Amino acid sequence: MPDREYETLHAGTAEGILTVTLNRPEKLNAFNPQMMKDLLDVLDAVEGDDDTRVIVVTGAGRGFCAGADVSSGGSSFDHREAGARHRDIGGLVALRLYSSTRPVIGAINGPAVGVGASMTLPMDIRLASSSAKFGFVFARRGIVPESAASWFLPRAVGMQTAMEWVATGRVFGAQEALAAGLVRSVHPPEELLPAAYDLAREIADNTAPVSVALARQMMWRMLGEGHPMAAHRLDSRIMSQIGGGPDPTEGIESFLAKRPPAFPGRVSKDMPPLYPWWEEEEFRPFGA
Repeated sequence: MPDREYETLHAGTAEGILTVTLNRPEKLNAFNPQMMKDLLDVLDAVEGDDDTRVIVVTGAGRGFCAGADVSSGGSSFDHREAGARHRDIGGLVALRLYSSTRPVIGAINGPAVGVGASMTLPMDIRLASSSAKFGFVFARRGIVPESAASWFLPRAVGMQTAMEWVATGRVFGAQEALAAGLVRSVHPPEELLPAAYDLAREIADNTAPVSVALARQMMWRMLGEGHPMAAHRLDSRIMSQIGGGPDPTEGIESFLAKRPPAFPGRVSKDMPPLYPWWEEEEFRPFGA
């Protein structure tokens, strides 16, 4: 995907890795409606680019994202005029990340507060700088968790930790985030992006794009299932549709030949007929 400049972020691709840099450093990359639009645009654009394998999200300057831009003062969260038609803009980004067919790595380089923290929850793997701080500060602003954090956060760290962080609204450091499992690892600031790229390269160089896209959606969507039989049924049907295809053939032959794989499958055109399975009646939740 060609490099793109947006009003609130920069998107640049190198060797199959797309780096999305939140780029309002003078505001600690505070989140606003334009950033929402820019993020949705770049996430949509990458879906059509089979050469992009992994997305890395980070921030410019000393912050990742300091939360919602509240420069309009006390009315910053007043959406009464829109009424029931209003949709949380952080939630639109979170849901778009959730539906991504590319794995997303968060390289959290500095303060990530409010929506700046909750927008990272649908990312698959989070790495933090030792200077990073986190805060689910909604109750201290008189609002509730947004960006679908009430769904994502307990699944990431468990109910007890999630409720402590949300009920107190306190800001905490990278080591506490690591101990709770919110982040995978903590790095000196200068080593954060190299570590994120090493992980991204491990994915891009060794795995089948279709396999990763399917596995990502399988695992996220199975979080809501009540019995492993749902996973067994889905595993069985997907394996029956892809097991005899060119990617598994290449995977086995490259392994036996002790050479790097060259998987031919492309996410844009080679997903199995079952995909997207959650739209089928058999897999649709009751009431959907």
